Amino acid sequence: MPIGRLDHVNLRTKRLAEMVDWYSRVLEMPAGWRPDFPFPGAWLYADGLPVVHLNGCDDVAQQGKDLTLEHFAFKATGLAAFAARLQRHGEPFAVAFVPGASIVQLNVWDPDGNHIHIDFAAAEADGVDLPGAVEFGAGGRLTPS
Repeated sequence: MPIGRLDHVNLRTKRLAEMVDWYSRVLEMPAGWRPDFPFPGAWLYADGLPVVHLNGCDDVAQQGKDLTLEHFAFKATGLAAFAARLQRHGEPFAVAFVPGASIVQLNVWDPDGNHIHIDFAAAEADGVDLPGAVEFGAGGRLTPS
């Protein structure tokens, strides 16, 4: 049985409405159909698929610096427009060029502090003003600028 692509990420949150708003507004991932589960939540869609599942919970522990899930990522096109949208919304982000690969990442953090990077072809960065370009530090960790 070969493993296929990642289907979705499931996040528990105390801030369901704020998280739905952020993913819809910043990442342009609209909420869509979700089964009638007996708990609050939302499914957020990218490319017609529900890739981020949010579960509304009152008992979510405060996340600290030592997360075991460091990030999840999406591949995209349109780096200049995405960077402009982040700046327009006042969203902090870090830009990283992946060593030895033709990939540039725009790293963002949702309202609960989950690290997400959006991967673009490095050629899309040509001529685009990308403040906050960083190199990967020890452990491959980045923090918001």
